[in-house]
Amino acid sequence: MSCEHPANPFRYFKTSPEVIRLAVMLYVKYPLSLRNVEDLLAERGIDIAHETIRYWWNRFGPLFAADIRRQRVSSMRGCRQWRWHLDEMYVKINGEMHYLWRAVDHEGEILESFVTKDRDKAAALKFMKKALKRYGSPEAITTDGLRSYKAAMTELGNSEKQEVGRWANNRVENSHLSFRRRERSMLRFRRMKTLQKFASVHANVHHFNSERHLVDRQTYKALRSAALAEWRQLMG
Repeated sequence: MSCEHPANPFRYFKTSPEVIRLAVMLYVKYPLSLRNVEDLLAERGIDIAHETIRYWWNRFGPLFAADIRRQRVSSMRGCRQWRWHLDEMYVKINGEMHYLWRAVDHEGEILESFVTKDRDKAAALKFMKKALKRYGSPEAITTDGLRSYKAAMTELGNSEKQEVGRWANNRVENSHLSFRRRERSMLRFRRMKTLQKFASVHANVHHFNSERHLVDRQTYKALRSAALAEWRQLMG
């Protein structure tokens, strides 16, 4: 009986898997736009259009995430101190408010996300059943004071694992910030000592933002190459 190996997801792509993984990692891990990632790759001699990076993210992002999650869950199932933190937050989808339920572990790694229109026992129960089915039962589950968690855990028969404290759930509450990072990425400039310092730095790299959405790709690549050359000359 022959053992079939899973098909290689990169078999129809001319670009190496290492470059694809790097592009997706840059876009996911850091608060960068697709154009930013294109510029970073170009500086390293990799000529890839931002729309290609968008396609790679849509195609391979879920595969990479599933692989990382699978390996992590496999190693964490035997951890005696595996603690979950559950919380919910408001999100706007197509102009309507919804609840995003999230579960992270004691190291801050996101385990599960689930969107509902209501914040009641039924929603909490469905969310927790999904998480428990995928990851098994943890040693303890930390939540806020929402009574829907208590009702759901009582029905599941694991209410003795619930822990509620004033600051006990900071782990998941702090991880909410990553969902807002792209909208607030420009706020990092406020941490500079003075506006003048920012202006002096920005003056040397303004070529990268010369209304690039209004020019064709060849013109933009030429402007980017000139900007990189000038920047290296200034730094050298």
